Amino acid sequence: MQGVILDADSLGHDIDLTPITDLLDNWQVYPSTSPHEVAERIINATVVLSNKIPLNGKTAVGADKLQYISVMATGTNNVDLDWAKLKGIPVSNALAYATPSVVQHTISLILALSNNLPAYITDVRSGRWQDSNVFCLLDHPIQEVAGKQLGIIGYGELGSSVAKAAAGLGLDIKISERPGIKPRADRVAFEELLATSDYISLHCPLTENNKHLINADTLMLMKPTAFLINTARGGLVDSPALLSALRDGRIAGAAIDVLDVEPAASDEPLITSLQNLLVTPHNAWGAIESRTRLVAQMKENIEGFLQGLPLRVVN
Repeated sequence: MQGVILDADSLGHDIDLTPITDLLDNWQVYPSTSPHEVAERIINATVVLSNKIPLNGKTAVGADKLQYISVMATGTNNVDLDWAKLKGIPVSNALAYATPSVVQHTISLILALSNNLPAYITDVRSGRWQDSNVFCLLDHPIQEVAGKQLGIIGYGELGSSVAKAAAGLGLDIKISERPGIKPRADRVAFEELLATSDYISLHCPLTENNKHLINADTLMLMKPTAFLINTARGGLVDSPALLSALRDGRIAGAAIDVLDVEPAASDEPLITSLQNLLVTPHNAWGAIESRTRLVAQMKENIEGFLQGLPLRVVN
């Protein structure tokens, strides 16, 4: 029985894969794989692990021995689930493995924006503090988060966990209603949330219905003093509209961990010198502890498949 990992480098170079590779007699572990290489690499595979490499009827043509796919992430949009179901191939994913890491990253972005941290670090490195006539620099606005409102859009595993951590910092938490869902007393209308929040944090999946949820119109609803944080999916935000809002001062700042195209293209518009925009390389999930939990879940998934009871099946 042969196993294939298509994009092992997506887990980092410091992670131990032996809990996975000890399960089958033969493994092919590839650092990364382009779509046109998939078919050749999985032609003899029984088990395939992929983080973001597409698996569908075109990329997996000829993979007649394939019996099981485990996605090394929670999102499974890289796999054609209908195709896999038609082929009788169960597809599993990972759940809640990165929650502490994403919460930590989200809070760090909120604090970095509030403290203008990158600007002050740049000032120190450029010698501006050393040349100051007083003991401190206060050239960039600093604000406390305590007493401010954090609006959460997407209140699942990650959104609810961010809310809990943020409440510990004194933030007033409001949760957005889901469009088309019966109103609830503990939720706030989407437009009201945008208009009243000092921070907006996105934690919802990307769907056909919410692409560019944050756009020129919704950005106009936000306070000019508000900050946007996106650690969810790049497609939730209209990048040109965000850049325009930041440059024109329609919102105070933004911190983005995800882009429409990843890795970032050389001409990615959000990679800019704007001081009120922070961009991190989709590593909110990347703490060593969360990646270790991910490997453990992949091990459990494959063990379940081998025993005829695959876990965390999504199709």
